[in-house]
Amino acid sequence: MVLAVRVTPKAARTRIVGEVEGELKITLNAPPAEGRANAELLRLLAKTYGIPKSRLAILSGETSRSKRILFHGMKPDDPAARETGAG
Repeated sequence: MVLAVRVTPKAARTRIVGEVEGELKITLNAPPAEGRANAELLRLLAKTYGIPKSRLAILSGETSRSKRILFHGMKPDDPAARETGAG
């Protein structure tokens, strides 16, 4: 499964805001420097979906606010994807 996200680093808190223009909008408390925001994003998604961080990878947008996240071994019809509306 691939998830399109739009991140805002250096926000007041880390949270999933909702869907905007086909992307999942996420605010991150971490700064974008040294990959901290990307690490925080993967941590949040792993916790939200109840999967190990090792099953997540940034496919594109590593230095951009718009990113595509690959969920290894997860399909859009899996229960975790349906529960969070990402499927």
